[in-house]
Amino acid sequence: MGTHGVKVVFIYPRPQDEQAFEKAYLGEHVPMVEAKLKGLTRLVLTKVTGSPQGKMAAYRLAEVYFSTMAELQTCIESDGGKEVIAHAHSISSGGQPLILICEEESFVYW
Repeated sequence: MGTHGVKVVFIYPRPQDEQAFEKAYLGEHVPMVEAKLKGLTRLVLTKVTGSPQGKMAAYRLAEVYFSTMAELQTCIESDGGKEVIAHAHSISSGGQPLILICEEESFVYW
């Protein structure tokens, strides 16, 4: 079987001003995530560059991993977690980001 993990996934809609969003996202938000989300074990940032289905509403995805669901829950309920989530909403000019709490099973094929 694969490895198991837990994560919070943020899906940001296409912003009204991509350049302004990127500046706030990379210059403010990501450093805040790294500083405030205690217990995170991995951070994966993805920028959607295209789709065979045409232009997508999703613009960026962020996956924030934790060792256990209890650690994830403690983190997002903390003052730092609430601050990060509020900031995510404030910089998302294309609409509110979708925030998902997920269990993951990963397989690696080399």
